[in-house]
Amino acid sequence: MKKTFIFLAAALFAMSAFAQVSADVAEKAYKIMESTDDVLAYHGDYSATISLLIEQPGKPNESVRYKIFQRVDKDLMTIVQLFPEADKGNGYLRDGDNIWSYDPISRKFSHTSLKEALGDSDVKLDDLEQSSERWRKNYSVEAFEEGTLGKFPVDIITLRAKTNDPSYALVKYYIRKDIPLTLKEEDFSGSNRLMRTILIPKYSKVPAGYVGTQMILRDELNKGEQTTQIISDLTFDALPDKIFTKAYLEGLN
Repeated sequence: MKKTFIFLAAALFAMSAFAQVSADVAEKAYKIMESTDDVLAYHGDYSATISLLIEQPGKPNESVRYKIFQRVDKDLMTIVQLFPEADKGNGYLRDGDNIWSYDPISRKFSHTSLKEALGDSDVKLDDLEQSSERWRKNYSVEAFEEGTLGKFPVDIITLRAKTNDPSYALVKYYIRKDIPLTLKEEDFSGSNRLMRTILIPKYSKVPAGYVGTQMILRDELNKGEQTTQIISDLTFDALPDKIFTKAYLEGLN
């Protein structure tokens, strides 16, 4: 009898863990997630400098810098490493579902995915994804609740990956109610183990919208390991088509 009870309890827990919310709640959650993109400044073309400070226990801090170019509505993205000098010219190119990494020494392109990290940092390529279509395409809504984070009332939305594109199986977002800005993100494995925490303590307002200028990404498996990301040098001018080509990366070196 006791074994039967334990089995039933485990089964009910497993069912509840994968239970989805109602269609109305899911639609509300999707609209909030899409609004987090709408309120940001990234629409059409933009470029920016991404500076990363990588901290790992027992190692000197590492500084890395990239230039990113993106055409959001066309899923086009080019990333070029600027620093350190030894890695200058390393790059990434995205054209829709095709993502390549580029090695300037061998002058070869290799297929990769949005799950790839930038160097030794905790930043993944899909953290730079700006398309609002990714929410409905890649996730189902698992939970929706309200709460507070610091002084801010927030919506807490839990999404489960339904495609292989996302880096994590389960993601929980903490989003301000007054302005739909993501303040915190928690990334979990398929077994619901916390893998990474992202904090966005600083946003700046520009004419095109909001920009998360500072982001702290903590590796929850390796305590003390984290990456601080700073966004600067933002421009929203139209970019030449040639920037989103393999020839562009090849021509930089």
